Amino acid sequence: MNPYDAVGLVLTVAGLVYLFVALLRSDKVR
Repeated sequence: MNPYDAVGLVLTVAGLVYLFVALLRSDKVR
């Protein structure tokens, strides 16, 4: 695995987690 691929994977996972948390927060606000 190339370091660049690892960074891309981390960014992708971080993005998914960010969106998931954002949805949870929006639900709590409602």
